[in-house]
Amino acid sequence: MSTAEPVRLAWFKSSYSGNEGGACLEVAVTPGTVHIRDSKAPTRAQLAFRYSEWSAFVHFAAGR
Repeated sequence: MSTAEPVRLAWFKSSYSGNEGGACLEVAVTPGTVHIRDSKAPTRAQLAFRYSEWSAFVHFAAGR
């Protein structure tokens, strides 16, 4: 039986995000995983992606 505490994530927003509110994502990085959540609803569901999956998404979104 494991009694290990859950990992506390260090969330951050992009430096490109403004302070006007709106639609922002927050990101937290752990070894091998990128975690994503909605900054307006931080207690709601979060997504987690392996580095390779996140890299492929960013590459596609950048149109490269």
